[in-house]
Amino acid sequence: MKDQQMITLPHLTNDVVRQAKKTKLCAYSVALEGWRRGLNLKWYTKDSEHFQDMVIFGVNPPGRLFSLSSGEHTHYFFRTRGDKITNEAVEIGSDKDETKRYLLNQDVPCPIGKLFNGEHSDEDIVKQASEEIQYPLVIKPVDGSLGNGVITNIRNDEELYHALRYVRDELGYQDIIAERYITGEEYRVYVIEDEVVAAYNRVPANVVGDGEHTIEQLINRKNKERRKNARLHSCLIEVDIEITEFIEKAGYNYDSIPEEGELIYLREKTNVSSGGDPIDVTDTIPTEIKEVAVKSLKAVPGLYHGGVDIIYDENTGIPPVVIELNPTAQIGGILYPSEGKARDIPKAIVDYYFPETKEIDTSKSKVYFDLNAVLEPLTDRSAVEVEVSDAPDGKLYARKYTLKGRVRRNSFHQWMKEQAQSLGLHGYVQRSLKDEVEVVVAGTSREKVREFRELLNNPPKKVKIRQIESDRYEDPIKIGFEIDEPYNPKSFKSLGSAIYNMERELQKSHKRKEKLEKEIDKIITSTSWEKTSNIRSITRKLRPSK
Repeated sequence: MKDQQMITLPHLTNDVVRQAKKTKLCAYSVALEGWRRGLNLKWYTKDSEHFQDMVIFGVNPPGRLFSLSSGEHTHYFFRTRGDKITNEAVEIGSDKDETKRYLLNQDVPCPIGKLFNGEHSDEDIVKQASEEIQYPLVIKPVDGSLGNGVITNIRNDEELYHALRYVRDELGYQDIIAERYITGEEYRVYVIEDEVVAAYNRVPANVVGDGEHTIEQLINRKNKERRKNARLHSCLIEVDIEITEFIEKAGYNYDSIPEEGELIYLREKTNVSSGGDPIDVTDTIPTEIKEVAVKSLKAVPGLYHGGVDIIYDENTGIPPVVIELNPTAQIGGILYPSEGKARDIPKAIVDYYFPETKEIDTSKSKVYFDLNAVLEPLTDRSAVEVEVSDAPDGKLYARKYTLKGRVRRNSFHQWMKEQAQSLGLHGYVQRSLKDEVEVVVAGTSREKVREFRELLNNPPKKVKIRQIESDRYEDPIKIGFEIDEPYNPKSFKSLGSAIYNMERELQKSHKRKEKLEKEIDKIITSTSWEKTSNIRSITRKLRPSK
C-alpha cells in the first residue's frame, strides 16, 4: 500500500482537515472551498429555521449543516448535498426499493430483488428469496447506510438464516431487500449533471502477504498506513466476527502467514468505513460506467449531483449494474484515495452552485480556520448559527521566528499576540526548548510581517532576546492567533475566576487529548506493538467470554 500522506490535494493536507472526521470531513472540505473563494460561510445546528424544510436523516451533530453566500444569493448544504437537490430526490435515494423502481423505469440495469418488511418471518424470506431470486444473494436494510447490515454472497439457506438473524435481530433492521449477488468490480462514481467528476474502485478490506508476517500483523501494518490518511485514519480494519468467519471460510486464521504477494481479502463488502480501499480510477474507468452513472442520476427527478454505486465485470458482456444512489455521498475516499490521484470534488460542487466564482483558484491556498473553535457555540447550544470570519484576501506572507533567551514569560506571549492582532496578522506562539519560543506570523501584507519583526527588537521589560532566527514558513496557516499556554491573570473573583479556570482546563484537556492521540499512534505503529501481536492474540483468546 502506498504512503497515504503523498496522495492529497496540496490545499487539503492532513493538517488542514485534522479536526474534520468522517461526514464532517465532507462538509468541511466543501465549506472551506467556498470560504477560500471569499463566500460568506455560516454553520448551523439542526434547530435552525433554514433547515426545517430540508430532509435530513440521523442525529447530525454540528459540523454538517452550513451555508455559503455570495451576497447575491445563498445556498444551504447538508454535508455534500446542496439545496438544488429536491427533498423528493433525497427520499427516493434513501429508499433502496423506491430507487430501484425509478431506475428500472428508465431502463437502468439493477439487480433482481425483492422487498421484505417486518411482517415477513425469516422462514418466509428464505423460501421466497431462494425460489424467486435464487442464490447467491445479498441482503441489505431498506434505510441502511455506510454498509451497515449489508451481507453479500450468501450461498445457501443456512447462510441466509444466519445473515437474517444478524441483520434483523442484532442490528434491528426489520425491512430488508434481498437481491441477486452480482460479481465484478465495485465503483463509486460522483456525478454533477452530465459530468463524471470522480470515480474510485472500492476494494474490500485486504492484506498482502510477505512470507514473514501473520495476518494479524499485516492488519496492524496496514492500519499503520491508514492512520496517515485523513479519511482512512478513522476507518481502520477492525478485527471482528465478520472478518474472523470470512478468513476461516477461506482456510486461514489470524496466525496464518500468507506467501509473498498473496492477496487475502478480509471481508466481502467494499465500504471504506469497514476497512475497504478507495482506488482512484477517474482517468481509466470504462465509458459504459460513466454513461450508466449519468443516466441513473437523471432517472430520479431533482437529483442533480451525487454518488452512484456500480458493479461491473467487463469480461461477462453484462452492462454495468447500479446498486445504489447517494444524494448525500461521502467524498473522503476520493479526496484521500489509497492509490491514484486525489480529485477535487469540493471545487466541482462550489463551481456548480456559484459559477461566478469559477475563476478563483484556491489550489495553492494554505489558509484555514479552526473548525472546533467555530463550532463551539453550536456544540454547547449557546447558538443555532455562527458565522466564520472572512478569509484573508490575497497572497499570504509568512515567517517563522525562533527566539532564544529569557523569552518564556506568559506576559511576553500575550504581548506578541496583541502586536500581531493589531497588525492584522495570523499565527501562533509555541514553546519549544528550555530557552526558546517559536513564533509564526502571516498576513497579506509583507510590510506588516516585517513590522512585527521590528517590534521584536524592542520587547517588554524583563524579556531578554539573545538571538532571533528567521525562516520562511510554508505550512498551512490557521486564521487567528494562538498561544500554547494562554495568559494567566493573577486574580479573578468568585464566578469570573471559576469560569476562567474551567475554560483554561477545557483548553488543556483538548491539548492533552491531541497529545494522547499522537502517543497512541506512535504505540500502534511501533515495532514493539507489531512484535507483541501474538501475545495480545493469545490474551484475547484466554479472556473469559461475557
